[in-house]
Amino acid sequence: QSQLMESGGGSVQPGGSLRLSCAASGFTLDHFAVGWFRQVSDKGREVVATIAGTEGDTYYTDSVQGRFTIARDNAKNSVYLQMSSLKPEDTAVYYCAATWAPSAGRLPDEYRYWGQGTQVVVSS
Repeated sequence: QSQLMESGGGSVQPGGSLRLSCAASGFTLDHFAVGWFRQVSDKGREVVATIAGTEGDTYYTDSVQGRFTIARDNAKNSVYLQMSSLKPEDTAVYYCAATWAPSAGRLPDEYRYWGQGTQVVVSS
Protein backbone atom coordinates (compact mmCIF):
# COMPACT_ATOMS: atom_id res chain seq x y z
CA GLN A 1 0.00 0.00 0.00
CA SER A 2 1.42 3.38 -1.03
CA GLN A 3 1.40 5.92 1.76
CA LEU A 4 2.88 9.24 2.82
CA MET A 5 3.33 10.23 6.42
CA GLU A 6 4.26 13.66 7.71
CA SER A 7 5.95 14.39 11.00
CA GLY A 8 7.72 17.25 12.70
CA GLY A 9 4.87 19.62 13.34
CA GLY A 10 4.37 21.37 16.64
CA SER A 11 4.21 24.70 18.39
CA VAL A 12 6.94 27.31 18.07
CA GLN A 13 7.39 30.98 18.83
CA PRO A 14 7.63 33.54 16.04
CA GLY A 15 11.11 33.51 14.57
CA GLY A 16 11.60 29.85 15.40
CA SER A 17 12.22 26.89 13.14
CA LEU A 18 10.70 23.50 12.43
CA ARG A 19 11.56 20.73 10.01
CA LEU A 20 8.71 18.74 8.55
CA SER A 21 9.35 15.27 7.17
CA CYS A 22 7.39 13.37 4.57
CA ALA A 23 8.21 9.68 4.48
CA ALA A 24 6.94 7.39 1.74
CA SER A 25 6.16 3.72 2.03
CA GLY A 26 5.11 1.32 -0.69
CA PHE A 27 6.84 3.32 -3.43
CA THR A 28 10.11 5.10 -4.14
CA LEU A 29 9.74 8.81 -3.78
CA ASP A 30 12.82 10.03 -5.61
CA HIS A 31 11.23 10.07 -9.08
CA PHE A 32 7.95 11.54 -7.90
CA ALA A 33 7.07 15.20 -7.88
CA VAL A 34 6.41 16.26 -4.29
CA GLY A 35 4.58 19.24 -2.94
CA TRP A 36 4.01 20.68 0.49
CA PHE A 37 0.62 22.31 0.98
CA ARG A 38 -1.00 23.96 3.95
CA GLN A 39 -4.57 24.53 5.00
CA VAL A 40 -6.12 26.89 7.51
CA SER A 41 -9.56 26.02 8.93
CA ASP A 42 -12.06 25.60 6.11
CA LYS A 43 -9.99 27.37 3.50
CA GLY A 44 -8.59 25.50 0.53
CA ARG A 45 -5.14 23.99 0.51
CA GLU A 46 -2.46 26.29 -0.80
CA VAL A 47 0.87 25.27 -2.20
CA VAL A 48 3.89 26.09 -0.08
CA ALA A 49 6.77 24.46 -1.94
CA THR A 50 7.35 21.83 -4.57
CA ILE A 51 10.23 19.75 -5.88
CA ALA A 52 10.24 18.09 -9.27
CA GLY A 53 10.89 14.41 -9.70
CA THR A 54 13.58 14.51 -12.33
CA GLU A 55 15.58 17.75 -12.47
CA GLY A 56 14.75 18.53 -8.87
CA ASP A 57 13.57 22.03 -9.69
CA THR A 58 12.02 23.73 -6.70
CA TYR A 59 9.26 26.28 -6.28
CA TYR A 60 8.25 28.37 -3.28
CA THR A 61 5.21 30.50 -2.83
CA ASP A 62 6.11 34.15 -2.34
CA SER A 63 5.24 34.26 1.34
CA VAL A 64 7.82 31.59 2.27
CA GLN A 65 10.56 32.40 -0.25
CA GLY A 66 13.86 32.73 1.56
CA ARG A 67 12.51 31.19 4.77
CA PHE A 68 11.56 27.64 3.75
CA THR A 69 13.61 25.00 1.97
CA ILE A 70 12.35 21.80 0.37
CA ALA A 71 14.80 18.96 -0.11
CA ARG A 72 14.99 15.23 -0.71
CA ASP A 73 16.72 12.51 1.27
CA ASN A 74 16.55 9.60 -1.15
CA ALA A 75 18.34 7.29 1.28
CA LYS A 76 15.42 7.73 3.66
CA ASN A 77 12.78 7.84 0.92
CA SER A 78 11.71 11.20 2.29
CA VAL A 79 11.25 14.84 1.48
CA TYR A 80 11.75 17.58 4.03
CA LEU A 81 10.49 21.10 4.50
CA GLN A 82 12.86 23.18 6.60
CA MET A 83 10.97 26.17 7.94
CA SER A 84 12.80 29.10 9.49
CA SER A 85 11.86 32.58 10.66
CA LEU A 86 8.37 31.32 11.25
CA LYS A 87 5.50 33.79 11.47
CA PRO A 88 2.05 33.48 13.03
CA GLU A 89 0.56 33.45 9.54
CA ASP A 90 2.43 30.19 8.88
CA THR A 91 0.09 28.48 11.33
CA ALA A 92 -1.74 25.72 9.45
CA VAL A 93 -2.02 22.00 8.89
CA TYR A 94 0.77 21.04 6.52
CA TYR A 95 0.36 18.21 4.03
CA CYS A 96 2.82 16.55 1.73
CA ALA A 97 1.65 15.15 -1.58
CA ALA A 98 3.27 13.18 -4.37
CA THR A 99 2.52 12.31 -7.93
CA TRP A 100 4.28 10.55 -10.79
CA ALA A 101 5.14 13.46 -13.05
CA PRO A 102 8.32 15.07 -14.40
CA SER A 103 7.35 18.47 -13.07
CA ALA A 104 5.72 19.51 -9.83
CA GLY A 105 2.34 21.17 -10.12
CA ARG A 106 0.98 23.80 -7.77
CA LEU A 107 -2.62 22.64 -7.51
CA PRO A 108 -3.85 19.97 -5.07
CA ASP A 109 -5.74 18.15 -7.83
CA GLU A 110 -2.45 17.44 -9.59
CA TYR A 111 -1.31 15.13 -6.78
CA ARG A 112 -2.31 11.52 -6.28
CA TYR A 113 -0.89 10.59 -2.88
CA TRP A 114 -1.44 12.59 0.30
CA GLY A 115 -0.33 12.35 3.88
CA GLN A 116 -2.60 12.86 6.85
CA GLY A 117 -1.22 16.28 7.72
CA THR A 118 0.76 17.71 10.61
CA GLN A 119 -0.20 20.79 12.62
CA VAL A 120 2.12 23.78 12.86
CA VAL A 121 1.31 26.54 15.35
CA VAL A 122 3.37 29.71 15.47
CA SER A 123 2.42 31.79 18.48
CA SER A 124 3.99 33.75 21.29
